[in-house]
Amino acid sequence: MMKLLIVDDSPDSLEVARIRLAKEGLDIYCADGGRAGLEIARREKPDLILLDVDMPEMSGFDVCRELKADPDLCMIPVLFVTASCTAEDKVRGLDLGAIDYVTKPFDSFELCARVRAALRTKHLQDLLVEYAHIDPLTGLPNRRALFERLEREWARIERHGGRLSFIMADIDRFKEVNDRFGHHIGDKMLHAVAQAIVKQCRELDLPARYGGEEFAVVVPFETAEDAARLAERCRQEIAAIALPCDGETVAVTASFGVAEATGLSSIALLVERADQALYEAKKNGRNIVQTCQNTASDTGKILDEDLTVMSGLADGGGMDFSPNSPNGAAS
Repeated sequence: MMKLLIVDDSPDSLEVARIRLAKEGLDIYCADGGRAGLEIARREKPDLILLDVDMPEMSGFDVCRELKADPDLCMIPVLFVTASCTAEDKVRGLDLGAIDYVTKPFDSFELCARVRAALRTKHLQDLLVEYAHIDPLTGLPNRRALFERLEREWARIERHGGRLSFIMADIDRFKEVNDRFGHHIGDKMLHAVAQAIVKQCRELDLPARYGGEEFAVVVPFETAEDAARLAERCRQEIAAIALPCDGETVAVTASFGVAEATGLSSIALLVERADQALYEAKKNGRNIVQTCQNTASDTGKILDEDLTVMSGLADGGGMDFSPNSPNGAAS
C-alpha cells in the first residue's frame, strides 16, 4: 500500500483531505505542522507529500527545501496545497522541487486525480530506480547497488563504530562451462549460484552480482570469522548444485575471499583485501573460503601469514572439474 503524508496546520483542511482521499486505498498520515511533517517523512518515507504552503513557524516552502536537501527524502514528490497562490509563488514552489499545486477549497475529483497522477509517476520512478540497481540475469542487486550499500555501511561504522565484513566469490572454471556446454548453461549456473547465496544470507546482508561470474556479499555487524562461516555455508550450498545438460550433470564450485573493515581506511581497501583473499583461495586449490585476518599494515598488501583457509576441497559430483581433471583449465 502506498503512503501519503498530508501536512497542514488547519485541522479542518487535514480532515477534509483525509476523508476525500480515504477511498484511494492509501495509507494516510497527517501532520499539523512543518516540523511534525518532517519527522513523519523521515520515519515513514511516504510515496507522496501533500504540503500546505501557508503555515506558521515553518512554511511549506521551508519544508520542501529541507526535504529536497535530504538524500533519503529528496525523491519523494511534493504536491503543494494553498488557498491563494500567485504565479510568483508557483514558480518558487516548482523551482524548489514541487511537482504540482492544488488549490483550496478542494474539488474532490481534482484532488484525487492529481494525487493518483503523482503516485503513478512515483511508481514509475521507483521501477526505474529498482531496475537500475538489479542485475537482470540473476535478479540480485548489481554492482552499483552493492557500492551504495557499502558506502552507507561505511558511514555507519565511521559514526558509531561496529563491525563490517565483505565477501567476494568467484565460480570456479566458469569459462570452461561456457565453452563446453554453451552460454545457456552458463546463464543457468549464474542464476543457480545467485539463489544458493541468497538462501544462506540474512535479511540484513546484501548479496550482489559483482560482475561476470563474481558475486559479493556485504555483511554488516559481523567479524571476518562470522562472515567466513556464512561464506562456507554458501560454498557448500553451491557445491550441491547439479545442472542437467544433455543427459549429463554439470557440477559447480566457487571460491571465496573474506575481509573485515576493522583497521582499514577505505571501502576500496576492504574490497581489495577480499579480492586478494579470493585470489589466494583460487591459488590454493579452489572451492575453499580464504579469510584475510587484517594483521598486515594498512597498505592493501596481504602477507601469506595474514590468510587462513576455513574449508578444504569439497567432494564433487557430476562432471569432474577438479584441478586434476582433463578439463581443469584455470578461470
